[in-house]
Amino acid sequence: MQTIKQRYLETIKPELMKTFSYDSVMEVPKVDKIVVNMGIGDAVFNTKALDDAIEELQALTGQKPIVTKAKKSISNFKLREGMPIGAKVTLRGDKMYYFLEKLIGIALPRVRDFRGISKDAFDGRGNYTVGVKEQIIFPEVNLDKVKKIRGMDIVIVTTAKTDQEGRALLQAFGMPFKK
Repeated sequence: MQTIKQRYLETIKPELMKTFSYDSVMEVPKVDKIVVNMGIGDAVFNTKALDDAIEELQALTGQKPIVTKAKKSISNFKLREGMPIGAKVTLRGDKMYYFLEKLIGIALPRVRDFRGISKDAFDGRGNYTVGVKEQIIFPEVNLDKVKKIRGMDIVIVTTAKTDQEGRALLQAFGMPFKK
């Protein structure tokens, strides 16, 4: 079976060259990195929640997450500058392609009442952000160990210059956009 990386190099890249009539192979957009971010709001009161989230992120991505800290103090949330409030992982290379394949092929179809993801979540520069409401759609997460259902943001950063190029790239990978 062909991996997603091989499919990109052998079929998607030549297809995109024809579609957008690029002069050079280096102009063809590619996936640069994937950032998986999990904000843990209750980490302010419960430090164990942060440890659980880090463990789950590591299981999902196969890479150790870094702890994100609050940039400024917000008294209403009892939050002080520098307090740990989340975790994120930046994936590149083979781990990135493996995660993308898992996201498209396994995780997204497991979402309840799934009808596709929005075509409008591009940022104007070809990067795409998808929010996932629960981490249990990934097969690595053990349902017995999950203490709280948490969401996460998955940002797919591409080298595309426009949203149209980014959308064409992700559609070629098989991203299930709404019709």
